[in-house]
Parts: sequence; structure tokens; C-alpha cells
Amino acid sequence: MKQEVDFVKCSPTQNMTVLVKSRHPVEDHLHIASKLMSYDSVHAEQVGFVEESVQYPNAAAYLRMAGGEFCGNACMALASLLAAERGASPLDTSHILLETSGTDQLIDCQVRWDEDGYHCRISMPVPEKIHLRNLQYGERNWEATELIYHDAIHLVMEVQQFSNAIREEAEALVRTVDVDDRFSLIGMMLYDAKSGEMAPLIYVPLLDSLIWERGCGSGTASMGAYLAWKHQRNITADIRQPGGTIHVAADYGQQGLSKLEIEGTVGIVAKGKAFIHA
Repeated sequence: MKQEVDFVKCSPTQNMTVLVKSRHPVEDHLHIASKLMSYDSVHAEQVGFVEESVQYPNAAAYLRMAGGEFCGNACMALASLLAAERGASPLDTSHILLETSGTDQLIDCQVRWDEDGYHCRISMPVPEKIHLRNLQYGERNWEATELIYHDAIHLVMEVQQFSNAIREEAEALVRTVDVDDRFSLIGMMLYDAKSGEMAPLIYVPLLDSLIWERGCGSGTASMGAYLAWKHQRNITADIRQPGGTIHVAADYGQQGLSKLEIEGTVGIVAKGKAFIHA
């Protein structure tokens, strides 16, 4: 059996994202996503399915990620695509609300287009809890800061370098993190404070997908939350990643962290029809 899939491929900070515009049964999403992500198909790091929002009449669309997770970069990609379809011009800023998997919060997106691409600023979910956590793998003890979200856990670990040995240990460690079934994603953000560089590792258990992303919007938001929590103050920072830089702003006051926003650039690089064979 062959399925035809209408897709658009986007590049939010080189975190290659496929948005599926044709409608498919939810039970087929994992299979379709796995095929689309593979090297011999469209090839991407993540897949989201674009649907109509049924819960929020003011939302422009519902973005259902294949693993049920929340993804900031995919939200930026979809907001940019919707702005493009509305005929965005360099003088306009499109204001778009999105419903998405992985959070009950509507995502507020502002998109501006110019010759460099679509510049998108979006609100991000604030972590429910931030605390220190020690992780043991082999003979090595990792000290991490754990950020707990509605459907995900992010671990921030400061490192002196991004060596192959540290990356290999991080890959093994992230698979062993003991979490509740409600968490659809585990992220590990290696951070070099001196250079302001981050290496984001994203694990989606349902897809058995483990990827060192070239740019991670949700991980950037976690870095902003971590820095604001660590220094007990508002933070604005440019987080350098292999695919480019994403800006983060975090508000921190007497009640703790209250607001997170990220800003990055999205390119719409391809669209067409993919063929999925059972």
C-alpha cells in the first residue's frame, strides 16, 4: 500500500522540520514520520502534522508532533509557513496563535519576513519546576539542572568542551533517565558558559529518535530559564548552536520565572509530495 503525503520542509536554524499538510489517521503518524525522517525519503530531524484547532477558535492551526511532544522550532516553522501563505510582505508583522501537542498553552507567534527569511518570535512554556539532579553513568557522576515541563524533561549540563567522548556518554545517559510515562521527550543541553555555545541532544522515546540537533528552540528556551534561575534575574542571551544562533529572553522576579520567549530565523526550503510505502 502506498500513501501520498503533502509536505513542506522548513529550516528553523537548520533544525530540519517537515510539516505534513495532508490529513492522515493519528495511528499512522508514527509510521509516516519515521519514513519521512529517513535518509532515503525527505530526510529531517522531526515531523509535525498540521490540523485544524478544535479547542481554541482563535488558533490558526493545531500542530501535532509525531511523538506527541512540544517543539518550539516546529511552531516557528508552522507560523512562518502560515505567514507565507497569507502573503507576508517586508512591512508586515503577522500575529499567529497556535495550538500544539505537548502543552495546554497557546503559542503566540510574531513573524516578519525579509530577504534573509522569516524572523519569528514566539512565547514558550515556562518549566513547572527547576532543580539540581545528579545522574550516574558508569563511573562518571553528572551534575545537571533539571527543568520539568508539562510533557518533557530538559537537563542542562555545563561542560568545558564538546568532545566525542562527552557526546557518546550523553547519548548513553539520556536513554537511562528514569521518567514518568507522561513525558514524551528528554532533552540534554550541553552548555559551554565561556563561549555561550550549546549542543542540544533530543530523545523522543516513542519514535526511538536520538538526534544532536543543529538548532533547538525548546532547548534555547531552557537555557534562558536555566540562566535566569541560576542568576536570579532577567536574562537575554544569544545561544550559539551548530546551525546558528537563537535569541532567548526570560523574565525572573519574586515569584520566579514568569515568561520565556525565543527568536530565530526560518527558511522554507521545499514542498511537494512524498510517497510512503507500507
